[in-house]
Amino acid sequence: MRIKVLFFGLLKDICGSAEDSLDLPEGSATGTVFEHYATRFPKLRAMAASIVLARNHEFAGVTELLTDGDEVALLPPVSGGAFIHEIRDPEGHFFALTRAPLDAKATETDLLQSCDGAVVTFQGVVRNNTKGRATLRLEYECYEAMAIRKMAEIGRRIASQYAISRIAMLHRLGNMEIGEASVIVVVTSPHRRAAFDAALEGINQLKKLVPVWKKEFFEDGEVWVEGEWDDNAPRAAGV
Repeated sequence: MRIKVLFFGLLKDICGSAEDSLDLPEGSATGTVFEHYATRFPKLRAMAASIVLARNHEFAGVTELLTDGDEVALLPPVSGGAFIHEIRDPEGHFFALTRAPLDAKATETDLLQSCDGAVVTFQGVVRNNTKGRATLRLEYECYEAMAIRKMAEIGRRIASQYAISRIAMLHRLGNMEIGEASVIVVVTSPHRRAAFDAALEGINQLKKLVPVWKKEFFEDGEVWVEGEWDDNAPRAAGV
């Protein structure tokens, strides 16, 4: 059977490509895919504790069996024009990936209803330094099909746990300059406490569960920023 394999962020640089095809015998598991590339690229094995596997846009343990035509992605730790992908729920929750500048005010207006007494917006913006090292710009990429699904899952879960009206999560991709917003989380609710708590939970979960990666550019080089997966995300180290 033939498997499509995707690499993101730092792993794309290590393996020398963003995509590959792999022929495997019937009965192979996701861990077999990681083992194949870890043998070819030993640096992957050293990173196994922080690499997460996904099969057909869902997190996958190393023992999950594969079938012909499956798509397996090797994901490094998450960092963190028109919409590339968007999901709008009947309740008004909204999730999107875009390469255009983010418009927080427009999103607030879109979500706000007459029953709401609070709107809380978090914006993650590009700063001009990292630990004193001058940053020129950032570049974001993501596993798009999986990222938009995970954003929607997180938002819906938060909406069910907090007394809020609506939630929106938008992430920008591509190149960003200093001062530009890379991500926004907007929450509307009848009361402020629920809106504050839900917005904080939203950005915290997005940073650990949505496969988005950040590259920082400096005058003397560039580097993929290593973040941290959620504790429950299945690691390649299980091989």
